[in-house]
Amino acid sequence: MEKNIAVVFDSAGTLLHMYRVAKETSTGNLLEGIESTMLVAERPGRALIVMHAEPYLLKNTDPATELRKFIADNELKIDISCSSGPMSIQEAMNIINKEKVVVRDMIEVLSLVHVHCPERYYIASALIVDSEAQFIPYVLSTAGKLYTNAIKTIELLHCRGIDTYIASGDTMRSLKRVAEKLRIPLANVFDIATTDDKANIVLDLKKEYERVLMVGDGMNDIRALEVADVGIVTVQQGDKRPKRLLEAADLVINNIIEIIDIVDLLNASDRTKEQGTAFYC
Repeated sequence: MEKNIAVVFDSAGTLLHMYRVAKETSTGNLLEGIESTMLVAERPGRALIVMHAEPYLLKNTDPATELRKFIADNELKIDISCSSGPMSIQEAMNIINKEKVVVRDMIEVLSLVHVHCPERYYIASALIVDSEAQFIPYVLSTAGKLYTNAIKTIELLHCRGIDTYIASGDTMRSLKRVAEKLRIPLANVFDIATTDDKANIVLDLKKEYERVLMVGDGMNDIRALEVADVGIVTVQQGDKRPKRLLEAADLVINNIIEIIDIVDLLNASDRTKEQGTAFYC
């Protein structure tokens, strides 16, 4: 028997207010308040590479160490979070191994994020590789803290008997604390989810639920928004969202708590069917 409603959340920018910094490797310029997926979308053949590295590893490494050596010495795993074209992990590593990016570059963006986002739930390091130009145009660091209404939103959904999920391009290392704070079971958390992964997660859940809602804020959420029964874009992060993203959504909200009104309206439309089983906090 199908369950009623499931809500799938992106993490960065959706559950978490993000602070992001990128360093342009060709100029050394620091770019604050950037959108990492938009940097990927600027050109075909780019990919956002996340490193499974604790910040202390970077800070305790000689800043002059080349990034390729840092990855090899620490036997770090890397993953592709999103891309603007086909790319394998090996292709990404081939580009990293050619480049002269050093740990100092990573520490610089990491330190700036640390200063500007002290009350953070996680902090992460990443880089963008370009397969067409065969170089690393940017290194990045991101940090995020839960939106004020995030905990309340999830609590109210759970009180209504609605299952919640996270589908994010972030690593499980980053997502675990978020999920635990929100009381979302780790079994319902999908990490390193690409654009296609998110869409497939929604499609799989549609086999179990009468309705699946997707809530996101980035270009890598587009396909999931399109295949969901209700696609919702949140603009709570405050930066301008691409027209194509907004057009992919059924609804645009300014605050994550608005999800409660949406599910209540959906439940109200099915009140006869659900009468006697609905419960609210």
